[in-house]
Amino acid sequence: MALKEDICSRSSHPAFPGKKEDVVSKLILSLAIQRSFKKKNSEKALEKDVAEELAEHVLNFFGYSERIIDNMLKTDDRDIFYMLEDLGILQTEREETTLYDGREWRINYWTLKKRYIANLMSGGRSDPLKDCPDDLNFEVNGVYEGLPDDMWHRE
Repeated sequence: MALKEDICSRSSHPAFPGKKEDVVSKLILSLAIQRSFKKKNSEKALEKDVAEELAEHVLNFFGYSERIIDNMLKTDDRDIFYMLEDLGILQTEREETTLYDGREWRINYWTLKKRYIANLMSGGRSDPLKDCPDDLNFEVNGVYEGLPDDMWHRE
């Protein structure tokens, strides 16, 4: 499936605003990886399965956080993170602190670039679902409106 059609084919996909408190899902990250790869390598495309595996692998480290400490990564994992940094998906940060004995201590972190991911998801538009057919457009807040009331009762 072409990247342009990918977001329209998944009607359960809400727009990703890219705020600090937003959680990046596997779907959003895999689409962002595919789009960033396509943007950097115009003649090549990254397979959807590969992008999903990369997204799942990375999110296993991040969980619901946006920042992780670098020393928890193995060499192979760090190579993947560097590749995603080249694609613009991740970035490194450094924090320095002074220890009690006066030595400087550096802590390196990896962070998700949520604004860049959001920009990839929207394709530069404010509404990423704008070009989808009408039957695939939906209100994110109205997803539950069509469910019957008894759906919410437990026995």
